[in-house]
Amino acid sequence: MSYSTRMRLRIGIAGDRNPGFEPHPITDAMLAHAAAASGIDIDVQWLPTDQVTEEALQDFAGLWIAPGSPYRSLDGALAAIRLARENRVPLGGACGGFQHVVLEYARNVLGFSDAVHAEYDPPAGSRQILSRLSCSPAGAELPIRLSPGSLAANIYGTTAIVERYYCSFGVNPEYRNRLGDLRISGWDEANEPRIVELPSHPYFLATLFVPRSKPGSPHPLAMGFLQAALQREMVSTGSRGW
Repeated sequence: MSYSTRMRLRIGIAGDRNPGFEPHPITDAMLAHAAAASGIDIDVQWLPTDQVTEEALQDFAGLWIAPGSPYRSLDGALAAIRLARENRVPLGGACGGFQHVVLEYARNVLGFSDAVHAEYDPPAGSRQILSRLSCSPAGAELPIRLSPGSLAANIYGTTAIVERYYCSFGVNPEYRNRLGDLRISGWDEANEPRIVELPSHPYFLATLFVPRSKPGSPHPLAMGFLQAALQREMVSTGSRGW
């Protein structure tokens, strides 16, 4: 007997959507292109950061943290990241998503309760984990080297890539080597962190750049993200595929 019914995945995007902000429609297209190439049906729902609750995050096969910081609710963005990290929900993020993945991990795993993001006008004396980059890559396409054996390198199938940026904040150099198990797996030519991932998680990976794709040419990271979400959904429903 053959089965023609395909599994449908619910994907949540935590972010304050603005259709006029280029990275947001790029994110929609990236997921759509990857879904089409994978033969997966997806139902994408944007979750404004000031409406993120644990209840709202339930039943998503994967979560993506959108570009576009500062978010309307810092706490909402961090809550989405923490839920995905603690419950092994596949998580991807870009630009502001990268920054807030680092911030959430610093606060809730590394114990830096005073960790802040410089973009939010932090109080004096706080620990600035994310700071303005000395040389902003915003608007540029730049080379990145990937750590051999990392999830990022395995997904791309190479250790040398070129990607486009939209933001001007990143990991404060003072904390570059103090991220614990949150592995830096992508570096630019100046040795600045551009990708972080959590090896103990099925898929927990964020990039300072914004992945871009075209119809028929899906982005590798979006493909990996949806495959991880599909695997989670199949396990949770007891499905063997279609």
